[in-house]
Amino acid sequence: MDFSVPAFSWRTALSLGGLVVLLAWETAQPYFPLFRRIGERARHGALNLALGLLNAAVIALAFAVAWLAVTQWSAAHRFGLLNAFDFHPWQRAALAVFLLDAWTYGWHWLNHRVAFFWRFHRWHHADRTMDVTTASRFHTGEIALSAILRVPVLALIGCTIAELAVYELLLFAVVQFHHANIAVPEHFDRALRLVIVTPALHKVHHSEVRAESDSNYSSLFSWWDRVFRTLRLVREPRKIVFGVQD
Repeated sequence: MDFSVPAFSWRTALSLGGLVVLLAWETAQPYFPLFRRIGERARHGALNLALGLLNAAVIALAFAVAWLAVTQWSAAHRFGLLNAFDFHPWQRAALAVFLLDAWTYGWHWLNHRVAFFWRFHRWHHADRTMDVTTASRFHTGEIALSAILRVPVLALIGCTIAELAVYELLLFAVVQFHHANIAVPEHFDRALRLVIVTPALHKVHHSEVRAESDSNYSSLFSWWDRVFRTLRLVREPRKIVFGVQD
């Protein structure tokens, strides 16, 4: 596989494949009856996906080269946690995914706690008809801030661009899954959420009730919310209303 910047075309293909599968699943077994007409769903999805494509272009044009440069610099200077020890390649990859996801949890938490960041992040939460396309609905300002802050994080971790690509693939697959408007059997969701974020967890996070949306910050691995005591479940998830009140 070619992990080089700028394309990651193989990741794009897999992401599109996941999108198609989840769109079909949402159609066959929707959790909420979000749309009255197919045209409403089409417009909603088109707007979210268009924003996702815009953000992908911003990353590719403005930040991907910086990520590649900092990972190459870290490797050349043996800088960063992963370069301080002689890990096996599989150990390195696993630790890189673990550390990158820890940062993602922290960044998500900051987006809810810092008013300036929330101004951008609330755009994601403002979607009152959350489905798989909501996984692409982020304010470009949030994407830019995240990309800038990721540069020193990549240096401190010392990961390679290939390890970052693996994390991004896993992350987006799970993010698409837990945003999807799908009916996952409770016993299956309960087993999955021991490791990854599931639709049941993330629906709570998108509640218009601020006490509920200020929980379940994990994006890939669900254990961060257990470690930092931000995990929350609700008894009647079908009564959740998506959106923001403020």
